[in-house]
Amino acid sequence: MKPEHLPLLKSVSAPAVHPDGTRAVVSVTRPDFDADDYVGQLWTVPQDPEKPARRVTRGYRDTAPAFSPDGRVLAFLRTVPGGKPQLYVVEAAGGEPQVLTDRPLGVSSFAWSPDSQRLVFGSRQPEAGRYGTLDGVSAGGEDARFITSFKYRMNGVGYTQDKPLQLFILDVPDLGDEPKVQPAGRAVKDSQVRNTGNDTGDNGPSGAAAGRPAGAAGLPEARQLTSAATDHTDESFSSDGRWVYFVAALHDASDEDLASGIYRVAAAGSSEPVPVQASNMGRQTVVGVRESRDGKWLFFTAQDLGDSGLDFVAKNTVLHVMPAAGGEARALSDAENMDVAAPGSLIGLRGKDAALVLNNAQGTVELLEFSATGSHALLVHGDRVVTGAGAAAESLFISFSDASTAGDVACLHDGQLRLLTDFSAALRTEAGIIEPQALVVPSPDGYEVHGWVLMPPGKGPHPVLLNIHGGPFSQYTVALFDEAQVYAEAGYAVVMCNPRGSAGYGQAHGRAIKERMGTVDMQDVLAFLEGALEKFSALDAGALGIMGGSYGGYLTAWTISQDHRFKAAIVERGFLDPVSFTGSSDIGWFFGGEYTGALPEQVAAQSPMATIAQVRTPALVIHSEDDLRCPVEQGQRYFTALKQQGVDSAFLVFPGEDHELSRSGTPHHRRQRFEHILAWWARYLPTASNGGGQNPGAGD
Repeated sequence: MKPEHLPLLKSVSAPAVHPDGTRAVVSVTRPDFDADDYVGQLWTVPQDPEKPARRVTRGYRDTAPAFSPDGRVLAFLRTVPGGKPQLYVVEAAGGEPQVLTDRPLGVSSFAWSPDSQRLVFGSRQPEAGRYGTLDGVSAGGEDARFITSFKYRMNGVGYTQDKPLQLFILDVPDLGDEPKVQPAGRAVKDSQVRNTGNDTGDNGPSGAAAGRPAGAAGLPEARQLTSAATDHTDESFSSDGRWVYFVAALHDASDEDLASGIYRVAAAGSSEPVPVQASNMGRQTVVGVRESRDGKWLFFTAQDLGDSGLDFVAKNTVLHVMPAAGGEARALSDAENMDVAAPGSLIGLRGKDAALVLNNAQGTVELLEFSATGSHALLVHGDRVVTGAGAAAESLFISFSDASTAGDVACLHDGQLRLLTDFSAALRTEAGIIEPQALVVPSPDGYEVHGWVLMPPGKGPHPVLLNIHGGPFSQYTVALFDEAQVYAEAGYAVVMCNPRGSAGYGQAHGRAIKERMGTVDMQDVLAFLEGALEKFSALDAGALGIMGGSYGGYLTAWTISQDHRFKAAIVERGFLDPVSFTGSSDIGWFFGGEYTGALPEQVAAQSPMATIAQVRTPALVIHSEDDLRCPVEQGQRYFTALKQQGVDSAFLVFPGEDHELSRSGTPHHRRQRFEHILAWWARYLPTASNGGGQNPGAGD
């Protein structure tokens, strides 16, 4: 795989299963260089493997499909070029999609009512006079912001308190009705006279259309259900359709902790939200909530935060259940050894009283089913990463990735997975995929470290790149990883592991670096590197590079201040100076204090900036201008200090990108990032496939 093959990476959404269980619909999206954007449509996937999957929409970017409970209508989000995602519906049997919303900042999520008559959706509500709501007032001309809370920004979103995520509800029109035609010309004037008795002489909109955003005439009315100046997420209806559940931080002193709770509001919109509290739960961050189909139980996922409400470090997400009418909650998943917070994981429902969740498990993601009574089953496991699941009738569909696909769909049949799609066929044939080899290596204290090695074509000796993942409470997996593929194709052996601090190996594994960053985690990655060098004779121990992003950027910067065996390093979007990070990052007010400790001597003992004088390794520092998670000042300070002490270094800065550049940045920037990285390695670790040249566009 090479940088130009990025458009072959097709991502597949969680499957929306038709109520009769015969088919599922997924969104398939990909990077597109011509549009410099992500494009994709919806595909229907029959359960019968003899029937091929086929594209069923033709939008620019169609995502998040969901069938109505009666199976007659398919709802989804559509984004037009330069626009925001809006809510659409189309007849499940096919037809022309109909738009339901025209939200200025788009729609983020939605859920069907049990009677298939209504949709509840989340959308950011801009404060009047901001974000283009007032003609002639640009972002730079808006009023000043008066801030009193720690929680006022979010990476990828920007300021949050002046555009909180609110919930709205609308009635779904009958798609069999004739489309409404808006009056024009003299008909508008006649309508005004009939409605008001006044001839205003104004041919503008009136009545229900007045005050709506441009283009919103004829859309169903959306009634706002929430109003607090905080985000309201994970919306869903109760089984009887009377209530809408959601997650929010509406408690007193919510500015001082990370806690959130479960709330519900009447779907009729006639009351204030009320908390749904388990009588025996402490302070926690609630991730998701769903009522069982029989209406008797409430499933929710949450992380315990301890007495402080801030102790989030390496806390596994746990599935709980409580009576829907209220009472005590019971943990269904093992808090120490299961983490049901895999990326993109939501609570799915199966049968009348069971929940589906995804579990991070030692470099894989499993699908688990829990009943409200406490029994559970491991439905899908092995060398794959389950990314979504949906169940209806007797059918269970999953979306997944593994070493040979970026995303595909399968169904569970007689306890076995049956592959239904092959969206990565072109990636395998045109780009080629290198299979990772699993490896377990003991650390010096005997602790086992799990990871993978990707070997490039040819007999070697191969230069080696030690890759370190972000998080730190996340994991490398068996799934196809575009970065490792690109580097291996360029002639590098890629070594990557899940050291202590990572997710998927139990809470003790993750919490081992609390107030000890740069200790056993560095020990583990270096031990894994040495184990790989010992096992694979084709690896060149004299040609080593090290790289990582976010926490991986931290550990890269820390390691090159302690170990000087590496020819060069790449420090990307790193957590590099815990002191300045406290005020500049969107999570700075709590993250550093919990991971490094709050005492100055603790912070200094774990800070790459405090030990930067010891760095001699040439380093490329990569950052994005709009990164609010690890702000660009972290990279600027680190690069400047390296230059001041004469270390060969460069600073690569991407405009308009945030912390997610390598995963969801514009296709042009993602390709350009790869090109700069390969040029840096060509300079210090040339290979036959990556033979040198200066960093493209580099200055002095």
